[in-house]
Amino acid sequence: MRVVAERVSKTYADRLGQPVEALRDVSLAVDAEEFVALLGPSGCGKSTFLNIVAGLLRPSAGDVFLEGALRPGQSATAMVFQEFALLPWRTVQANVEFGLEELGVCARERVARARDYIALTGLAGFEAKYPHQLSGGMRQRVGIARALAVDPAVLLMDEPFSALDAQTRQLMQEELLLIWERTRKTILYVTHNIQEAVYLADRVVVLSRRPGRVLATVPVELDRPRVEALLGKPEFAAAVERIWSLIKGEARRALEEAH
Repeated sequence: MRVVAERVSKTYADRLGQPVEALRDVSLAVDAEEFVALLGPSGCGKSTFLNIVAGLLRPSAGDVFLEGALRPGQSATAMVFQEFALLPWRTVQANVEFGLEELGVCARERVARARDYIALTGLAGFEAKYPHQLSGGMRQRVGIARALAVDPAVLLMDEPFSALDAQTRQLMQEELLLIWERTRKTILYVTHNIQEAVYLADRVVVLSRRPGRVLATVPVELDRPRVEALLGKPEFAAAVERIWSLIKGEARRALEEAH
């Protein structure tokens, strides 16, 4: 499934009723099976754009298209949120089955599909546990398994590892790459972390400060599969520095405007 955004803009009212322009004329494309990171300063509209792609928000102008045919029972998109967003009264198994229930999938298939993705995300043996019994990394794995279980054509991820400690975040990045290698889902991944974007993505789309506009699209020309040793290599540092040079001024001005 290919994602195409054409001149997407979004303006909303703040708490005082004043208009806030979050996005302006954002155009980009994510090819089928491609992993694209969306990067920009805080408040530049990254999450707003992801919610528009998910159909949770309507753009003020422009359009988003999903190009390609869905298989029977397949969901167009699924979202993994920054917060763990699990239902605390449901077990791991029941949380992963939740999206399938909403799609009307029969009980036998729900159980089987949930178990497959629980195993894929390294949670086998934890099916009967509740969210409060899991670590942060394990709770986010449940969120990823739940999103994958509905077989989305496009997986949308909104800073999914930002609430985790550095060690867990690195482990989860490695897990996500393994999952992507196996499933080849189209992924649009929002982050404010340049190193994370370079480590994970095929391309990095850099947004300006608010209103978010596309400043540049940077190909990440690093071999796959990506491994931890890559983080210490000169070519990785060069890719990070290239993107930082694009975004540094925007991030500084966004900080100044916030004060």
